[in-house]
Amino acid sequence: MHDDVDPNALPSGITALGDDTYAIDTRMAGYPGITSSYLIRTERPCVIEVGTAGSAPVLRDALHALGVGARDLATVVVTHIHLDHAGGVGDIAAMFPEAEIVVHERGARHLADPARLMRSARMVWGDKLDVLFGDLRPTDAVRIRSVADTGEVDLGGGRRLVSHYTPGHAKHHVGLVDSATGDLYVGDALGVYNHSTGDVRPATPPPDFDLDSALASLRLFGDIAPRRLMFSHFGAVETVGETLDNAQQELRLWVETVREARSDSPDLDHAVAMVRERVMSRYRPATGAASAESAEVMEVLSGAHSNVAGIAHWLDRVAADQGEAPSRPAERG
Repeated sequence: MHDDVDPNALPSGITALGDDTYAIDTRMAGYPGITSSYLIRTERPCVIEVGTAGSAPVLRDALHALGVGARDLATVVVTHIHLDHAGGVGDIAAMFPEAEIVVHERGARHLADPARLMRSARMVWGDKLDVLFGDLRPTDAVRIRSVADTGEVDLGGGRRLVSHYTPGHAKHHVGLVDSATGDLYVGDALGVYNHSTGDVRPATPPPDFDLDSALASLRLFGDIAPRRLMFSHFGAVETVGETLDNAQQELRLWVETVREARSDSPDLDHAVAMVRERVMSRYRPATGAASAESAEVMEVLSGAHSNVAGIAHWLDRVAADQGEAPSRPAERG
């Protein structure tokens, strides 16, 4: 690994965050401000999140610009296996052949054999899959290490990355804490953060969204008391307490709005319209560098329709558990 990196002369899309930590815009579908990877550039360099398969060359070039060569990268960690976070794992594993791949135990088999995951994704996304994500390629199972409720990644020099199981968004989701800095890598557990407005909105897609688990994960994050929140969508946030509170309030508001809409009508479009009118209309328009195309991609990933479908799916599961007939067929995710 080369040490001659000037943090004041970094290529576009790389942001030095201090303490040997860098944010890398992986330019999902070619657009900025959607997906963020992070490099902890210690004795044992570690990448958190890789983005999509299409983002893998962007991440590779950024790591090389930061002095991390093909055989320097020690670890790749993904918070969960959704394709906007882990779709490039197989490609990055091939590009950095010494790196160990760390993932929650519920997601490990899908990185080794992604065929089932890709079939499901193709059913959901259709032709959009190729443009947005590309193909998740398999990773040799011997290079994959799974973690359970907690786990650790050695960053060298006594520095560690500690994983915590944080379901709610997905059953294979972990949050990650840097022992040296207190930075918390939140994946999608808090939702999507808009840097230009400060708004945070939930990410509640089918089929795994679960309100109780999501709220428990937010409480765990509060107990951890991190220094910063490192969002995968998008960037580092220092207003920790305020952002955690906002994430919980927004999550509850989305769920209650969908619940109310479904008491009027089981039609999914009715709930989507109510959420757009009552909830999303409160969000401030994005400003700055975020392009209209980037906003469109984020709307597809975590917009009203996907979030409402996930909440509706969860409400149907709750009704079934309580012995009630669901008011609509469960949405397939």
